[in-house]
Amino acid sequence: MPTFEEIAAFVAEKPFATAVIALLGLAGLVLAYLILRVTWRALAWVVSRYIAPRPIEDVLTVVAASIATGVSAQGMWRFSGDVLGLDGPLRLLLFAFIEVAIITSAVRARRNMRENFSAGIDGIAVWALTCLTAVLSSMDARSLPEAVFRLAAPLVAAWLWERGMAIERHRIRGTGRINWRLTPERLLVRVGLAEVSDRTASEVDAHRRLTRVALAAKRAKALRESGGSERKMRAALAKLDKAMDQAVEHTGLAVDQGRQEALLAQIAALYNTSALIDADPRVPWEPEADHHPVPARPALPPALVELVQDDDEDIQVFDTTPQVVDTAQRAALMRSARDYWDRQIAKGIVPRTVDIAQEIGISMIAARQYRALWKLEPEAHALIEALYQQHGIVDTGAFPAIADDGRMLTTKF
Repeated sequence: MPTFEEIAAFVAEKPFATAVIALLGLAGLVLAYLILRVTWRALAWVVSRYIAPRPIEDVLTVVAASIATGVSAQGMWRFSGDVLGLDGPLRLLLFAFIEVAIITSAVRARRNMRENFSAGIDGIAVWALTCLTAVLSSMDARSLPEAVFRLAAPLVAAWLWERGMAIERHRIRGTGRINWRLTPERLLVRVGLAEVSDRTASEVDAHRRLTRVALAAKRAKALRESGGSERKMRAALAKLDKAMDQAVEHTGLAVDQGRQEALLAQIAALYNTSALIDADPRVPWEPEADHHPVPARPALPPALVELVQDDDEDIQVFDTTPQVVDTAQRAALMRSARDYWDRQIAKGIVPRTVDIAQEIGISMIAARQYRALWKLEPEAHALIEALYQQHGIVDTGAFPAIADDGRMLTTKF
C-alpha cells in the first residue's frame, strides 16, 4: 500500500491523472450508492409483498428448505463432474435439473391444493424426485457420514414442504388434526392418575365418598328386600355406617346442603334404576303429531270446578317422560327449584306444580315430587291452611295461596 508521501508526490507529478482517478472514484461511489439503494428497495418490496403477510413459520420453512436444496444441488454438482464427466458451461446448465423439477412440482402441488383441495400427482412427484436426488448426490460421497448427510438434506427439505402443505390443507378444508386414541392423557385417565374435568382434588374426593354412601345404601336396601341373611345384613349396614362416617367427616355432609341434595339425588337415581325399563323417551325423528298423547287430567273435586276457567289449554304441557340427567345436574336443578320455592313462599305464594316446572325447566313429575315434600313445611302449610279456611279451596298442586290483601292471585290450572 503506498504511503502518504508517495501519494502526494504522484498528485504533484500527475495532476490530470489524479483528477481523472478522483472523478472515476466519485462516479463509482455514486453508482454503488444507487445499486445499494435499488437493492434495498427491491428487498423491502419483496419483504412487504411476500414475507411480511406470511406467518413466521412459513418464512423459516422456505429458508430451511432453500438451504437443504442448496446442499443437494452441491452434491449434484460433484456428481455431474465426477460421475457424468460434465465440465464447463454444460455442467453449469445441467447439474441441478432435478432440483428445478422438485421446485416446479412443489409449486404445481400448491396450486392444485388451492384449486382442487389436493396435491395430486405433483405431491407424489416431489417426494419421488427428492429421493432420487438424495440417492444420486450420496453416491459420490467420500465417507459414510457425508453420504448420510447428503441423503438427509433433500429429505429435510421435502418434509418441511409437506408440513407447510398440511397446514394449508387444514386451513383450506376447514378440518383439524386427528385425535389419537392412545395419548399420555388418555392413559393417565384410564389408570386413574388424572381427572377428565377441572374439578379440584377435594371435589373429586367428596364425590367419591358420597357415591360410596349411595352404593352402600343401595346394597343394604337390596339385601333387606331380598331377605338376605342376618350376617350379610350386618355386614352391609356396617359398610354403610362406615361410609357415612367418612362422608360426614371429610365432606361436611352434615352442614353442606348442596352435598346433602347431591347424596339424595344419587340415592334416588340408584333406587329407581328399574324405572328405566318402563321409560318411553321421545324418538328424535318422530313427527310432532305422532308423539304419545299426554294423559288426561284427573277430575277436580266439585268444590273446585267453579274456579277452573275455560282457558286451561293455554298452559304449556311438559313431557311426562322422566328426565335422564346426571347426578350433578339433578342436584343443580333441585337447588334451583328450592330457591324459587323459598322466594315465592316469602312473598306469600305457594307455587303451583306447573309454575315450578316452567321456571326451572324440569318435568312435571319431578316438580310434583318436590312440591309434595316442600308443601308440608310449616310456612307453606300455614299458607295452604289459610287458603282453605278463608276460601274453602283444597290444595291440589294447581292453586297458589292468596296475597296479603285477600286477592286471589290466579284460578286457572
